[in-house]
Amino acid sequence: MDYSGQGWPRATAPTLGMMALAALMLGAPGSANAETEQDRFSAAGYFRVMARPDFDGGWSQLGLWNINGRLLNEGPYAALELKLDALDAVPGSGDPWTSLHAKIEGGSLLGADPGNGSLAAFALTQLYVKAGDVLIEDVVFQVGSLLTSFGDLGLYDLRPAEIFFNTIGMSATWKSPHLDLMVGFGDSGYALRRDQYSTILTFGGAARLRVVDGLELGLGAEIFHEPPVRGNRFGPHRTILPTNVSYEDFVRGRVVERYIEANPGRIDDFPRPEPVAADSYKVVGYLGFGDLGPLRWNNLFVNVARRHPDNFTTEVFEGRQYRIFLKELTDQRVEINGGNEMQLTLVPGLLDAAWGVLFGFSVDEDDKITASERNRTFYSTVLRLQLYMTDTLHLLAEGSAAREESRQGNLWRGHHDSVFTSTSGLADSEGLEFGDLYLRDTNQLKFGLIINPTGPGIFTRPSLRILYGIQKSNMHNAFGNSFIESLDDFNEFKEDRDRLWHSVIALEAEAWF
Repeated sequence: MDYSGQGWPRATAPTLGMMALAALMLGAPGSANAETEQDRFSAAGYFRVMARPDFDGGWSQLGLWNINGRLLNEGPYAALELKLDALDAVPGSGDPWTSLHAKIEGGSLLGADPGNGSLAAFALTQLYVKAGDVLIEDVVFQVGSLLTSFGDLGLYDLRPAEIFFNTIGMSATWKSPHLDLMVGFGDSGYALRRDQYSTILTFGGAARLRVVDGLELGLGAEIFHEPPVRGNRFGPHRTILPTNVSYEDFVRGRVVERYIEANPGRIDDFPRPEPVAADSYKVVGYLGFGDLGPLRWNNLFVNVARRHPDNFTTEVFEGRQYRIFLKELTDQRVEINGGNEMQLTLVPGLLDAAWGVLFGFSVDEDDKITASERNRTFYSTVLRLQLYMTDTLHLLAEGSAAREESRQGNLWRGHHDSVFTSTSGLADSEGLEFGDLYLRDTNQLKFGLIINPTGPGIFTRPSLRILYGIQKSNMHNAFGNSFIESLDDFNEFKEDRDRLWHSVIALEAEAWF
């Protein structure tokens, strides 16, 4: 399994220290029954570390994100999963059993990224207890973190078909040789609202059907419901805006100004928020099949989701702050995402391939005017070939092509001097558009040598790699960097040319354990 490290909440050093100490205490042979304790405790994980000299002034990553595949587009990352069998399972007995689980993960390492190994970049992302055969035979109850996934797109390091990512609660899973069923419920309020917590009840379930050997189907869904609570300033509300206020006024931050124009001298009558419920959902699907000629396995994932509405924003007018609740302005954001990945044996014992496709469609029915990722289409393909020169020395080549389209105006810059240029060469300094491109095309090529001590296989680990990657994009500076974007004549770092190419050298290690 691969692991993603993006978007996790921050953890404190004491939290990580306590978990590490617990792991050492459980695994260290310091008592007469040390061997028994070691049998009860297990640990597994993943890490990647790299040095990537970047002679183009970038931040050691070839592109902006994983749309061109994870290779050379990710930073350092580590994950540690801990398990303690509090009551051992006896196969075939039907006796109760229970186990404790924790997962720590994050992305920073001294000398590999700006965080320089800070523990603030890591988090305790999962903590739960499993108990089986307690009340119902072949049913496993889980309390705590409820993340459920049908699998990974390994080339992209993404999980399009997962549910309960944000949920703490309780689930029950029934397993049989051909069918797995899971139902769960809990609260996602802290994950979605953080320090503006409001209860977000979450209900859902998933089913995986093994039709025959080499064919699997999966379906899952979750529903979020945020109930109204009168008087709760972080609960879901709506602000009924006057008829002369448009969505553009909201985007530009002048709702209060427009209200005063229509209602002079009545600022104290600015609409009060009304409590309402907020709802959202996510549906995921999975199809897996394999053992068909050169095709070893194929994974197809898809999800359809309506994002949960935002809470509120604030505007300041004549020194006074006004809160505008956004439920009615942000509750029509729908996304469809998916991907397919197949693993192929082209020449047995000599050449393997992995081919992936990724796509996404986002629409915001409330926003009909701004260029943003809320109204965007993207699609990508990645092909990786691995040639086995010996059992342990391999040659890797990977190519990718990706396109992103903003369906409501320009979202990217095509030239160094187009920072303030939008449609038809007209400037839009207030922000509905940015740059002079509504299409971003990005192509990458990566190749180099790999040492796999444990033998052949595209996803065999550990893996030691020496790679070179090159990118061509129609966007200026389509990679993380520290370049100055200002066109001020007095700017001593001002660019005077377009920068559409980018390349990096990589020395990498990646392992599962």
